[in-house]
Amino acid sequence: MWTDAVADALARFESAFKQSGRHLNASQVWRPGLELEYARDDLEEAMLRLPRGARRDLGLLIARIDDEFERRTLPDPGPVNEWTVGGWWWSRIRER
Repeated sequence: MWTDAVADALARFESAFKQSGRHLNASQVWRPGLELEYARDDLEEAMLRLPRGARRDLGLLIARIDDEFERRTLPDPGPVNEWTVGGWWWSRIRER
């Protein structure tokens, strides 16, 4: 992980969640080619590296992010593939 990886990931979610409407827009990315799912992967990796207290605190933020991400995305009805075998967030779709 790089310095500020968690802050960058949290900022990407904060920016995305400011979008108006019920669903997240699939065309809205923090930087070209960098989707929210990668930010969630970064948070998951950070959870593995943090000491217990910090892991608990970040876990509380992640739970809120996960709830909002799940609320504003739809289940992907497609088959499981190499992208969806990771975290559940890879098997969600957004509006185009």
